[in-house]
Amino acid sequence: MTPERLGRIEAFIRAELAAIVHKEMRDPRAMLLSVTDVRARADLGMADVYVSSMAAATAAAQAELVRVLNRAAGFLRKRVAARQALRATPRLRFHYDDRVERGRDALALVDGEQAVSAADRPRSVAAGGAHEP
Repeated sequence: MTPERLGRIEAFIRAELAAIVHKEMRDPRAMLLSVTDVRARADLGMADVYVSSMAAATAAAQAELVRVLNRAAGFLRKRVAARQALRATPRLRFHYDDRVERGRDALALVDGEQAVSAADRPRSVAAGGAHEP
């Protein structure tokens, strides 16, 4: 399978899962869920699905969300299979994607009091200034 075709299949699965979770899942733990990425194997035997949620603020809530989604993986796989014409629909394995939280933390470091301003740094000799002890 070409990388382009695999990419289209991954994008299709991501979009369909997002729609199915929002429209058909009744579990309140899956509210405010975003499907951030899907990585399928070339043989379409397995797909790793990465999700994040604004409602899952703690590590325990994130683990619970992943557990709920992995328990519903068969239901979700069946719904995706009904919406596509592939011979095989990959088994779904869910993971929590913490890139959003890590990005938010990085922005807080840059924007917050923890960032060191340029005025607080000593000028280096390479920059044209002499460093006095």
